[in-house]
Amino acid sequence: MSKLHLVFGGRVADPQGMDFVDPDKLDVIGIFPDYQRAEAAWRSAAQRTVDDATMKYVVVHLHRLLQPET
Repeated sequence: MSKLHLVFGGRVADPQGMDFVDPDKLDVIGIFPDYQRAEAAWRSAAQRTVDDATMKYVVVHLHRLLQPET
C-alpha cells in the first residue's frame, strides 16, 4: 500500500491548537503518494499565509489511519 498523505488547512481558534474554526471552509490542498510531495505542498500553502497567525496547514498521514496496526 502506498503511504498516502492529506494536506489541508484553515483558520484555527488558537495558533497552538488544532481547533479549526469553520470546517466547512477548509482549504484541501490534496492527497499525495509520499511524504516528500505532501511536505512540499504543505510548505507552499503555509508560506502563502505566513503573515496570518490564525491560518494553519497540516499533513495527515492517511496510511496510519487506514492501517493503524502498522
